[in-house]
Amino acid sequence: MLHIIVPKTELFLEDTNRFYYIKETHLTLEHSLISLSKWESKWKKPFLSKRSLITDEERLDYIRCMTITPNVDPFTYAALTSENIKAIDDYIDDPQSATVFSKDKEKGSNRIVTSELIYYWMFSLGIPLELERWHLNRLLTLIRVFQFENQPKKKHKMTRDDLAKRDALNRQRKAKYHTNG
Repeated sequence: MLHIIVPKTELFLEDTNRFYYIKETHLTLEHSLISLSKWESKWKKPFLSKRSLITDEERLDYIRCMTITPNVDPFTYAALTSENIKAIDDYIDDPQSATVFSKDKEKGSNRIVTSELIYYWMFSLGIPLELERWHLNRLLTLIRVFQFENQPKKKHKMTRDDLAKRDALNRQRKAKYHTNG
């Protein structure tokens, strides 16, 4: 979870031609599968795969979806400072894990990832639903670990030298035990 303080601010609302006063507000945010699901159900587009194409309005709405602080004045989001936005972006980008994967290009790396796909991965891998509140990057890392650990182990491909050594060993055993098979 991320805790930020939105400072006391005075906003001018052009549509009403009035000033609006926002008190200092403490927000608690959660970048989780739940937040992602709320946002995607409203905007009907993938957040993770197309994050660079998201408008400022959509970005603020994702912050609203991340908010777990109750009863927040909707104008508070217009008062977020550049420091608040940077802290939120840093939090969203934080891997939240010490697990590191190789830089090799993965199969399906251009795949569009949505909340439903993540829920599918969770259920098919037996990951409990309670983990939907984890930081999303940490949850995705856990899913990758499950996928990596569950894939069939690759067999070592034998070289010509390996085959020659195996054949020599087999000949020695046949001679030792007097077999022809």
